[in-house]
Amino acid sequence: MSWNKNNHGLPFLPGNTFTDSTKSSFHRPQTLSYRCGYALPSRPTGGIGQDPLLSEELLHQQRSQMFFETPDVTSTYGSFHKRSSGEFIPAYVALDKKVLRFFAYIQEDNLYSPQEQYRVRPVVIYYYLEDDSMCVFEPTVENSGIPQGKLLKRHCFPKNELGDHYHWKDLNVGMDLVVYGVKYHITQCDAFTKGFMESEGIILNDPESIPEDPYIKRREMPQPCHTKPAENDPMHLFLTMDRKVLRFFALWDDDDGETRPVTIQFYLVDNTVEIREVHQANSGRDPFPVLMRRQRLHKRLRPQAFPSCVLELSKEEVDEYYSPKDFQLGHTLTLLGRRFLLYDCDGFTRDYFHTNHPGMDMKPTEVPTKDTLIQSRKKAVPPYNGFGSLEDSLQNCLSLIPKPPKKNVLKMLENDHKVLRYSARLDSQHPEDEGRRFTLSYYLSNDMISIFEKPTRNSGIIAGKFLEKTRVPKPGCTVENPQWYSPADLSIGTTVEVFGHRFVLTDAAPYVLTYLESMASEIPLQTLDSLRQKLGVGITHNPTGDSWFSVFNLTC
Repeated sequence: MSWNKNNHGLPFLPGNTFTDSTKSSFHRPQTLSYRCGYALPSRPTGGIGQDPLLSEELLHQQRSQMFFETPDVTSTYGSFHKRSSGEFIPAYVALDKKVLRFFAYIQEDNLYSPQEQYRVRPVVIYYYLEDDSMCVFEPTVENSGIPQGKLLKRHCFPKNELGDHYHWKDLNVGMDLVVYGVKYHITQCDAFTKGFMESEGIILNDPESIPEDPYIKRREMPQPCHTKPAENDPMHLFLTMDRKVLRFFALWDDDDGETRPVTIQFYLVDNTVEIREVHQANSGRDPFPVLMRRQRLHKRLRPQAFPSCVLELSKEEVDEYYSPKDFQLGHTLTLLGRRFLLYDCDGFTRDYFHTNHPGMDMKPTEVPTKDTLIQSRKKAVPPYNGFGSLEDSLQNCLSLIPKPPKKNVLKMLENDHKVLRYSARLDSQHPEDEGRRFTLSYYLSNDMISIFEKPTRNSGIIAGKFLEKTRVPKPGCTVENPQWYSPADLSIGTTVEVFGHRFVLTDAAPYVLTYLESMASEIPLQTLDSLRQKLGVGITHNPTGDSWFSVFNLTC
C-alpha cells in the first residue's frame, strides 16, 4: 500500500484522508526479475507512482517519537536496523516446487459382482505449498480393468459448505480426507512431508499399511483345474506365454549381394515370426523397418497330387511350422526365400533355451565377414549345367538381376596385348591326325587359351580356328572349384588336355622365355629349363624345317 493520501496534518483516520488530484503517475514498481532462468525478488523502493511507502512513513514517525520520548533507546533496545526484518521473499518463490505427498486408498463398494464386495484402490495425494492446492493421482495397476491416472485435478479442495478449503495443517497420517463425497484414508507420507510437518510443530501419527485388494488376491490364486490343458491350447499359451518374445540377431544376405543386420522376433504366444531391419541414421533406407510382417512360417508342406496356385496356405496344406528349436545360432535359415545367418540372441532367449532346450548350444558366434557370406552363398547355388561361363552362371544364382562378374582391371591393363604362343601337335590315335599342326596362344590379360590350326596341303581337313578364347580347366578338378591352366604349367613336352582333346607342346616363341624369366620366382625350374633347352643358341628352326619366325608373330 502506498502513501498517496494528502492528510494536511489531520490524523490518519477514516474520513480525514483526501486523494491528491494533481497526481498523474500510477504505475507500480517492479519487484521480480529473472536472470539465467532464476527468479530474483527485490524489495519495493516506492509505492504507486513513486510515492513513499506507508511502512517508511510509519517508520519515520516511530523513529521521531522514539527520539523525542526515549533519548537512550539505542542503549536500551539496541540499534533499530539490527531489529528490522530481513529481505522480503514472496511465498510463490520461497515455496516453489515444494510439494507434500501423502499415500492413501479408497475402499470402493462393488455391487455388481457376486465374487467380490469391495475393491481397494491406492492413490497419492499431492499438496502444493505454493498456493495450497491439491490433486489426487491413482497409480496404474496392470490388468485392473479400471481407468486410472489423475482422479482430481489440481485445485483447492473444499473443506465444508462454508467455503473453507483444506490446509496442510488439517492433514495427518491415519485420518480420513473427505472430498466431494469420496473418503480417502491417509496411511503414510514421504520423508520430506514428515520433516516439514515436524518443523511446523505437527506430530504425525504412526504409518499404516494399505489393506490387500480382494480382487488382486483372487487373481493371484490359481484357478482350480481338473484337466491338464494341452500345450497347443490357445488360452493356455496366452496365459503362460503372453509378452514373451525370443529375439535373434541375424544378417540378411539379400539378392544384391549386400548384407544387412536384422532382428528376428519369435512370439511364443502364437508361434509367429516377425523380421525387422536395423536402420542407422542417414542410411538412406526405407523408414519402415518391418521386413516381414508377423505371421506363421511353414517349414514343410504336405505332398499333394495336384498343382496348387493358392497364394495363402491353409492349415491343411502345411505339415510343420517353424518352432523355437529351429533357430540355432550359427546356422543359416531360409525364410520365405531369404537367407538369414543367426549369430546372437538376447538374455531372455538364452535363458529360455537353457530351460526348455538344454541340448542346444546358444553361444554367440562371430559376425561373419563378407567373404565368408560369399562362400556360403556359393555353396547354396545349384550345380553348374555347362552353359556359359562359370562366373556368369553364378551371377544368375546370386541376384535377381544378374550383374557382370568382377574383373581384375589392373591385370588387364598391364598385360594387354601380351600373348604367349606355343607350337603343338594333336595326340590322337587316328593316323590321319599325325600331320596336323596347331598354334596354342595364352592371353595374359584374362588367362584364356585359343587354338588355331595351320593349313596342311592335301590333308583334307579344313584349317582355321580350332578353339575360341576361353579358360581351360585342368583335368581332374571339380566344377565347383576349378583349376585353370597357367604359364607355369605350359612347358615343352607337356600334354595339355583341352575339353577331351590332348595337345603336346613342341616349341615356343622366344618371348615366352623372356617373359617367364622376368618372373622366375613364380615359375617352376623345370618349365624354364625345358624352354631354355628348346630355345638355346643355334636353334632357329623347328623339326619340320619351317622357319620359326615365319610361323609366329613375335610382336606383342
